[in-house]
Formats: sequence, structure tokens, C-alpha cells
Amino acid sequence: MLADPLNSELLKLHRDDDRPAEWAVSRDYVPYDAAEAFMEARVAAIAAGEASELVWLLEHPPLYTAGVSARDEDLLDAGRFPVHRTGRGGQFTYHGPGQRVAYVMLDLNRRGKDVRAFVRGLEQWLIGGLSEFGVEADVREGRVGVWVERKGPGWAREDKIAAIGVKVRKWVSFHGISLNVEPNLEHFGGIVPCGIQEHGVTSLVDLGVLATLDEADAALKTSFRRLFGDVQEAAAPF
Repeated sequence: MLADPLNSELLKLHRDDDRPAEWAVSRDYVPYDAAEAFMEARVAAIAAGEASELVWLLEHPPLYTAGVSARDEDLLDAGRFPVHRTGRGGQFTYHGPGQRVAYVMLDLNRRGKDVRAFVRGLEQWLIGGLSEFGVEADVREGRVGVWVERKGPGWAREDKIAAIGVKVRKWVSFHGISLNVEPNLEHFGGIVPCGIQEHGVTSLVDLGVLATLDEADAALKTSFRRLFGDVQEAAAPF
């Protein structure tokens, strides 16, 4: 269930000066190395007070990323797609066409300086965005990301629909979230996603929600505004 964004923990995620974050959407696939280099520079500029906060929505070409907790044995097919070792939290994940990646560069100095609340806010952001499509999602104790429960005659299972992996430097966040809208779910087969073997991966389209990336973006924007405050449109870096 979507948490009340006005509760004491999530309320502080709004900037103390209500300045809107920039919101940018890239229309072409963005190479992972280029995205990382941009984030490094932007985070340094935000920390120095030289740039605005930014939520950057994009797609990557097919690739795997390994966070700081990634285990080599969870890379099942190393030759399938490029593998990028990165400093974000978490383990292995897949990025590719049909998946909405959102890199979240926010100044937590102005948003409560609470990493736990920030991560909870990212979870609730995704849950709220999914609720715009009538999809009930939630978090699970001991598992990173956002999950949906699926049921049929005589069976039930939980599948992951969105991943979270962040880093914070000088109280400025980067990396972020990925929401499966309509990716090729077979591409997750080259890894153990987030180190969890006993559960599957799903997407909006796999659940029967025929959403486009633009529609997913609109839902994410609505949910983001509830939790983090207003945004203003900006030109994409790429």
C-alpha cells in the first residue's frame, strides 16, 4: 500500500526551499559509460551549488551492471551483453530497451539528510507510479526493489517489477531506479537479478498493462511530485 507522503519520515524529502528539480527525458539509447560520466560531473556540480537537482529518464542498450555487492557467480552468461562494474549499491541488474531507467540526482542536504528515508521514498515513488495503472506493488523484507504478487488456479508467486540501486556522495544522490515497462524479460536470464534466485521478473506489459514509456513517465512524474515536490522540464543531457 502506498505510504502517506505526509508522514514524518517522507515529509522531509521535499526540499526545504521548495525549489523544483529538473526533469529530463532522453529519446535515444544512452551508453552506460556516458551516463555514468555525466552523473559524476552533475553530482559534483550539485554538491558545489553550481547545478540544479535532476531526475533523468532514459533507456540503455542491452547491458548488465554490477553493484558493490555483486557476486561473480550471479553472472550466468558473461558473454551475452556488456557488463559494467559500478559504484552503486546492490548486485547485478539488467538494463535495456523497454525499461525506464531514472537517474535521481537530488541534494539530500536540502531534503533531510536521511538515506533510509530517501530509499524508502524511491520505493514509494515506484509503488505510487504503478498504482496509476491499477497495479498493486509493495516492498518485501530482505529484498531490494518493488514486487507484485501474481496468482492463478492453484499457484501464487512474487515477481520483481522494479529495481533500486543508489549511491550518495556529499549528501547528493545518483544512480536510481529502473521500472520494467516492456523489456525483453528473457534478457534477465544472463544474471541472477539482485542475487535472488527463487523469484521471477515481470513488467507492466507482462502483467497485461499495455503502457508506453511516455505513459509510464507521466505516472512516475505524478508520484514523484507527491513525495519529492514539483519538477520543471529540462533538456536531456543526451
